[in-house]
Amino acid sequence: MWQGLYQELKDRNFMVIAIALDSCGADAVRQWIRATEPPPPPMLELMGWGERERAAASAPTYPCLIDEKHVVAELYNIVNVPMAVWIDERGHIVRPAESAGACDAFRKLNLADFSIPPDAAAQAKAARTSYFDAIRDWVINGGKSAYALPDNEARGRVAGLSEQDARANTLFRLGQYLFAQGHREDALQYLGEARRLRPDSWAIARQSWEIEEAGKASGPDFWTAVQALGDRPYYPPAKL
Repeated sequence: MWQGLYQELKDRNFMVIAIALDSCGADAVRQWIRATEPPPPPMLELMGWGERERAAASAPTYPCLIDEKHVVAELYNIVNVPMAVWIDERGHIVRPAESAGACDAFRKLNLADFSIPPDAAAQAKAARTSYFDAIRDWVINGGKSAYALPDNEARGRVAGLSEQDARANTLFRLGQYLFAQGHREDALQYLGEARRLRPDSWAIARQSWEIEEAGKASGPDFWTAVQALGDRPYYPPAKL
């Protein structure tokens, strides 16, 4: 859907830059960026895709960057995916990192047959539609858009890193480095400590799980952690 939105708005000075946070590099995400087949039906429903979006699906023509070191995640405090940051022509952050049209509808996914209830599919579509409509409004109306935050409010929504958060980020980087150098056991120790220190960062958790074992980031450990949230959201709703 981002490709469709980009094609729709690119002549209005709108640019999308996609960032894949993956410690395993380009080979691990290339098939998702340049997919040759559409996602399976449950994923399409969670993405809010209808017949129009399926028919218009194509590989992105906007830049897609691979952030192996999670530098962008640290700079913009991105703790999950998908998240988005709105930046205007001045280079000012109009809206800091927030859930980009994603919602917790995926938590109703039936893991036995990967079906999604109609109400959850409708919830996912509504969340994606409202977020994309907000982007359209901003692109058309600029600073006059109701969704363009004043500088002071944008700054107020940026959560500064605590000392514990900063330590978690450092340990995560150290774990990545040790793993790349072949020191697996030491790497896993630091990655586990990074997860413990910053439990709100699903980016750290899922990437460290994937380093431990391919596929673990979407396996039982992930779903157990999501279920442990209880009433707390996995995707805090964007304050539109």
